[in-house]
Amino acid sequence: PSFEFRLKSLTAVMSPSTVAIFVGPILTVDAAVSRAIHTAAKPFLPPFLLLLLEISADFRFSFPVSLSLLLSPPLRAFLVPFLLGLLFDLIFVGIVKLIFRRARPAYNHPSMSAAVPADHYSFPSGHASRVFFVAASVHFFSAVVEAPMVSPSYTFLDGWVRDHNDGDVKGEVVVAVWIWATLTAISRILLGRHYVLDVAAGACLGILEALFALRFLRFDEKIFGR
Repeated sequence: PSFEFRLKSLTAVMSPSTVAIFVGPILTVDAAVSRAIHTAAKPFLPPFLLLLLEISADFRFSFPVSLSLLLSPPLRAFLVPFLLGLLFDLIFVGIVKLIFRRARPAYNHPSMSAAVPADHYSFPSGHASRVFFVAASVHFFSAVVEAPMVSPSYTFLDGWVRDHNDGDVKGEVVVAVWIWATLTAISRILLGRHYVLDVAAGACLGILEALFALRFLRFDEKIFGR
């Protein structure tokens, strides 16, 4: 069943005013705004740049890259909850997509390759949830690191992400990850992969997942081996 069909099903069990008055107009405006943004930006943005951002956030790429944390012993405490969070995001977003089954925009760039059936649906954006999960995780992770690092555990990977003096995650790294996440999320609209509402929902979901990981996967203990 399509997203519209499920919307009609909800109307049958809920107050008609709840769905017809609020949800319908929101989806209409969402589609119109998304198409306007896509159309306005299309002449100015080379597709290959947007596709590079897409690939950088693809689970088939980001998950193996995350394993690079194994190269830094102090970062390994972050690895397990981080990877579990990525897996949770993949599964949860897939379930939500299959529940709502909102079709992707008709003007979606033809280069898209669906890895699983759920990828054919639009709401919420899995790329947006994933990149904001990563950005929020790095942000929260850096916020709870306070003790000085142990120098023997310092590796070349640490040199890229950690301050040489106190061992904290560099502020520039946190900012760079947030910028990457934001640009990647926006690129989903510019490529025609998603509507604005899909991306906004995905971004909020990713941040909530990072908070969940921080609270229940114990990001705040044994970080950096301290």
